[in-house]
Amino acid sequence: MILSITGFMGCGKSSVGRKLSQLLCCPFMDLDEMIEDEAGKSIPEIFAEVGESGFRKMEHRILSSVLSVKTEEGTTSKILEIISLGGGTVMTRECAEIVRERTLCVYLRASIQTLAEHLEGETQGRPMLSGNVQERITELMAQRSETYEKTAHIIIDTDGMTIEGIASKIVTLI
Repeated sequence: MILSITGFMGCGKSSVGRKLSQLLCCPFMDLDEMIEDEAGKSIPEIFAEVGESGFRKMEHRILSSVLSVKTEEGTTSKILEIISLGGGTVMTRECAEIVRERTLCVYLRASIQTLAEHLEGETQGRPMLSGNVQERITELMAQRSETYEKTAHIIIDTDGMTIEGIASKIVTLI
């Protein structure tokens, strides 16, 4: 089984995924890193070249490839791999469907205030956060929160929690 981690930028998907990988002794993949590796470019460079729609097509293709290879090997209740998704991955209907069907999906839900604090000074390299960060987070969360919730099998409210605390909570829930 693959455990996927979804949520908004800055909620801790990659950090929690790496910690879970240690706790569960299984491999970790970061979808954004996989996209950058394949393209040989950073995500902002990809966005500048092909726009969000081109990026989402690339994201879907790579995610589909990873999940189809992994799920064909057989099913088991044991977590075999962890994948951190991009903040907008599940906003593509096809991606949300394969994540929901082929993984145990955990949504790391954080308040707009917490997200703004985590992302303060870290907007470079995040093409979806141009302009006023708090306003942009509010706008995007209004569009995304329902999809995150519908895609996830487990929802964890992360405000005030550490990476270790979030990872430990996930371990107890799976």
